[in-house]
Amino acid sequence: MMMQTKVVSDKFIFMTALVLVAFGVIMVYSASSVLAAEKFGDHRYFLIRQGLWALVGLAAMLAAIKLDYRFYQKLWIVYLILFICVGLLVAVLFAPSVNNAHRWLRWRFVSFQPAEAAKLGLIIFLASYLSRRISDGLENFWRTFAPCAAVAGSMMVLIAVEPDLGMAMGMGCIMLVAFFVAGVPWRHQALMALGALPGLYYLLFHVSWRLERLLIFIDPWRDPQGRGFQSIQSMVAIGSGGLFGTGFAQGRQKLFYLPEPHTDFIFAQMGEELGLVGLVLIVIAFAIFLWRGVRVSLRAPDAFGALLGVNITMAIVGQALFNMSVTLGLAPVKGMPLPLISYGGSALLMTLIEIGILLNIAHQAREYVD
Repeated sequence: MMMQTKVVSDKFIFMTALVLVAFGVIMVYSASSVLAAEKFGDHRYFLIRQGLWALVGLAAMLAAIKLDYRFYQKLWIVYLILFICVGLLVAVLFAPSVNNAHRWLRWRFVSFQPAEAAKLGLIIFLASYLSRRISDGLENFWRTFAPCAAVAGSMMVLIAVEPDLGMAMGMGCIMLVAFFVAGVPWRHQALMALGALPGLYYLLFHVSWRLERLLIFIDPWRDPQGRGFQSIQSMVAIGSGGLFGTGFAQGRQKLFYLPEPHTDFIFAQMGEELGLVGLVLIVIAFAIFLWRGVRVSLRAPDAFGALLGVNITMAIVGQALFNMSVTLGLAPVKGMPLPLISYGGSALLMTLIEIGILLNIAHQAREYVD
């Protein structure tokens, strides 16, 4: 009994999150200090903002730990969350554009990315809806698959219009994981994939810059000073780090060679300053999070907790793997942060809330076992 209680408590997830957040704040400072001094006249600009968001996020995580995760299963809560998420996704389309995209809601010095909230909203909806359908069977297409596809599809379309195709595809992956874990028949999932193909084909091959991005992924040297610049400089940064790196804050790629060294390409900056050893330690940290997250989900008291836990775990780890893959040249360049580490307040806040929910599942599982 003591061994089982220890398994589901779960201090590993809590400590891993704290370590990654603290490490992320430090690395954000290292990667952004030169840019911050040049752009804002204060080398601590990004450090202060990330530190404040980290404090807010940790407070939100502690609050989520104390709230019984089954609260999110209530239908009125699910509908309220969906209403808020869809409302924010619509509102952001009318917000001022940044780099020709409508992804941020801004108020004074605070900005928020609604897609991050929508991701958690979709996870909660899928876990709630599918867990209710499990007892009645998941074979019925119209009662099981269609409602989930309609909700997820609506969110994905709104996000793709921003445009943010990468986040939209990520939410599609979240739905597939939820279907797989819940046991939705493969034929339903195949229908969804077939239905999405025409849209993906159009978005990839009839939007010139997306097609160019795909071609650059295959061969970044076809445009080394243009679209291939990020991938090439990322690989240069990692290669320059060697085994042990150049030392903290000693990297050269952040001197306006590597674009976005504190956000999407912070993994490359870590590779330069901390070397292969540092990168391996980060990968191990996410592997521990994956291991413990899956164990917590398997020991959840009910189907809702299991689906909620595994989807939160896979969403965080999957995003981390994709970010690392982009940095290493194994995936097309896409603006997707490294969870808990990259600069970005709304992403950090929502990720910590998700971890808080996961930790509450662990707490409820411990009481269930006891």
